[in-house]
Amino acid sequence: MIRYSLFAILLLAAVPAQAQQQAQQLAQQPASILPLIDAHVHYSHDAWDNLPTADAIAILRRANLRKVLVSSSSDEGTQRLYQAAPDIIVPELRPYRRRGEIGSWFRDDSIITHMEARLAQYRYVGIGEFHLYGADADLPVPRRMVALARQYKLFLHAHSDGDAVERLFRHDPDTIILWAHSGFDRPDAVRALLKRYPNLWADLAFRNDHASGSKVDPAWRALFEEFPDRFMVGTDTFTPERWYYIEEHAKWSRAWLADLPAPLAERIAFRNAEALFARTGFRIDR
Repeated sequence: MIRYSLFAILLLAAVPAQAQQQAQQLAQQPASILPLIDAHVHYSHDAWDNLPTADAIAILRRANLRKVLVSSSSDEGTQRLYQAAPDIIVPELRPYRRRGEIGSWFRDDSIITHMEARLAQYRYVGIGEFHLYGADADLPVPRRMVALARQYKLFLHAHSDGDAVERLFRHDPDTIILWAHSGFDRPDAVRALLKRYPNLWADLAFRNDHASGSKVDPAWRALFEEFPDRFMVGTDTFTPERWYYIEEHAKWSRAWLADLPAPLAERIAFRNAEALFARTGFRIDR
């Protein structure tokens, strides 16, 4: 299988049409490749300023991703991608209207007005990814966010410590939470929360301790086997440059997933994400 660097892809524009077509055909991945859903992608304002929507969609398709869970600062980026490729983009609503609100949104009442307006206008599967830690989860804005998630049957995508996750569940024990980056926590700490909360799911975005090369770490393997229906993969394009890592990340994810039994690999690769999306009523088209 031939893969092209970003430089090589850019050079395609300078070669004859027939050569372009041949190169693109060679770059396509075989139909038998493991399906993959990337559960952590952002297309924020600094990304769309430098990476046109059509080019962003092309990257996702070259990575042969079945679906991509996208949130953005602001939501305009998510809507641009969804309008361009509704067959692959799964939208979630990030509370931020701009990047600078990451550390202040939970104390800003106008965020609620913003979320209510977007939820009334567009369809989403979740609210997030948002950053929230400790006792800040008990503030009025996060509490209202939890209520909105319940009202619209959405999950919460929380970049949070374990303390904030537990507080969110106290606000609504029936809420569903996708724990971004698995909290950047150790396997034993992740296990403890997964045991306590059956509605807690976890993505593996922007971490590599669960696998080295194509081999799964033993502690993480045990965790995956204990909770086969709770994990999913993700890239996390929190900076525009990371968009060019999506294809490589998909390749690496498929490599370490191949070290797991096929049924477990399929769950982490795409089935768990499909199940999570389905719980919100969002239609998954094959």
